[in-house]
Amino acid sequence: MILNLMWAARTQPVVPCQAPLQWEGRTVEYDHSSGRNIRAMVSYDSPNQRLRILEEKKRFIPCKKFFEYIYLYKDAVMYQIEQLTKLCSKISLSEPWDPYDIPDNSTYEDQYYIGGPGDQIMVQEWSDRKPARKLENWVGVYTVKDCYPVQETYTKNYSVTTSTRFFDLKFGISDPSVFIPPSTCQTAQSEKMTYVC
Repeated sequence: MILNLMWAARTQPVVPCQAPLQWEGRTVEYDHSSGRNIRAMVSYDSPNQRLRILEEKKRFIPCKKFFEYIYLYKDAVMYQIEQLTKLCSKISLSEPWDPYDIPDNSTYEDQYYIGGPGDQIMVQEWSDRKPARKLENWVGVYTVKDCYPVQETYTKNYSVTTSTRFFDLKFGISDPSVFIPPSTCQTAQSEKMTYVC
């Protein structure tokens, strides 16, 4: 009887957890085409489809610009603000809102611990892989407890495009005003700014 119950528990389908709808934290996004890491403070607001990314200045890099990005998907617009001069670009968004969560139709891949003995967190790995397709375009790793993102990887045309790691996450939005573009954006240019001076 006990063995039957254990077998039944193992064969139950694993369903995706519900990720927090609002959080703040830090990310490192690695762009595989450029070879560049972007470290940032992130404010994430899923109900209002808003994302604010503030690039972190970890060290002085000669002739390197740092930006703040405010994505307002309901308005289909992104503001790019140069942190030093507050110069602003306003760019139309063509991509739809893509929340940091596990879609309901995701494929369960694995469950494991990250970290070492005495300091471990259990996570689950999910993907958009389907039985008729061997490869996936998205792989997400989320904590089992509270369902926070740990890592997301995107692939296009059989090549990894970006890998993003998440850390120091806190529930909620401490300052909703971070999603309001500064006054310099009232006269925003329409061209995206580059990172070099």
